[in-house]
Amino acid sequence: MPKRDPIFPPGRHALYEAHGYSPAIRSGDLLFVAGQVGSRPDGSPEPVFEDQVRLAFANLHAVLAAAGCSFDDVIDVTSFHTDPEAQIATVLAVKAEEIGPPPYPTWTAVGVTWLAGFDFEIKVIARLPILD
Repeated sequence: MPKRDPIFPPGRHALYEAHGYSPAIRSGDLLFVAGQVGSRPDGSPEPVFEDQVRLAFANLHAVLAAAGCSFDDVIDVTSFHTDPEAQIATVLAVKAEEIGPPPYPTWTAVGVTWLAGFDFEIKVIARLPILD
């Protein structure tokens, strides 16, 4: 296995190329997904906050699918918020739709002052399914 085994979803390369990172790295049976934001294909932010959160989850799902897994395989989540107090109700509502039933992954939410023009970012660690 290469030192870094990058995973790229189809058609989402503007931010990765502009900022020089891989959307995910497979290492053994773990997948480390870089922070996903509510970016349009050209890399620009979705302007409406709820839509930005939904698009960040959609982008996350695309990366997970490219690696052959889903949110059911996620074991750890970290999310970043530019205004946690004002945003948390929206994030929790979208989260409830996106992550499915218990048992839930661990989740750490962090308030930040800057996300390169975005207001929400989500990164995860997932265990890749064992293929028979």
